[in-house]
Amino acid sequence: MGRITSVLAAVGLCLVGASGAAAQTPPPPPPPPPPPVEDHSAHMAQATKAADPSEPKEPIPALTDADRAAAFPAGLDGHAMGSDGITFMVLFDQAEWRGTGDGGAAWDNRTWIGGDINRLWLRSEGEADNERVENAFATALVGHSFARWWDVVAGVRQDFRPGSAQTWVAFGIQGLAPYWFEVEATGYVGASGRTHMRLEVEYELLITNRLILQPLIEAEVYGKSDPARDIGAGLTSIETGLRLRYEIRREFAPYLGVTWGRKFFGTADRARAAGQDVSGGRVVFGLRTWF
Repeated sequence: MGRITSVLAAVGLCLVGASGAAAQTPPPPPPPPPPPVEDHSAHMAQATKAADPSEPKEPIPALTDADRAAAFPAGLDGHAMGSDGITFMVLFDQAEWRGTGDGGAAWDNRTWIGGDINRLWLRSEGEADNERVENAFATALVGHSFARWWDVVAGVRQDFRPGSAQTWVAFGIQGLAPYWFEVEATGYVGASGRTHMRLEVEYELLITNRLILQPLIEAEVYGKSDPARDIGAGLTSIETGLRLRYEIRREFAPYLGVTWGRKFFGTADRARAAGQDVSGGRVVFGLRTWF
């Protein structure tokens, strides 16, 4: 019995010692506080300010005459757009033989000289039948470019045939209409209040790079009749043509075509009274050249 009591006493002392030791163990340390939140707005503002293209990192030096001379050396004036350099072109759009009666000929010449904005335009057209010039005139016009592809023109026209010579004041526009139609619309004012309007429209259809089909239509209107030249008032004539040319070189192109024309109203009446045809077609062949 005494041994049991001694054993129990020893066990109790062990438990009391263990609980005391557990009571003396310190608690674990608390977790560290979270790091403070930094405000980056100031850094972002500085970065945005540094990236502003209007404020370069280094100031741009002022432009000097030496810089201009290096960028535009002497001898490059000819490459400037809209330059005042003088150039020219002589175009024989038609130089042809026409199969009518004993044969006839016709010519249509356009020449210009000047710059990109202002030019002098010279035109000459005529027809000859039976070795006799039936119709011929020449025009000198000053042209000014007022829009892309368009010029306004003004000048004088001199008629040589038919009848006696007469002079007109000329004015009009010319250029490229939408879809690349070439347009010439010219009005004329002559002596005794006579007026005349001429419209020409043509187009170039590329079948190949060298084979080109060129349709053309011309119309003429007179404000007053002119018995000396067998011309009536109103619409006097319309002529159409279709020419197929082959460009051996760009500036040298033979062609073959057909034309058809008709007179109207008072002009047609005068032609009938004189025993002439008021309409008819012709086969033509000729050469288109320019330099």
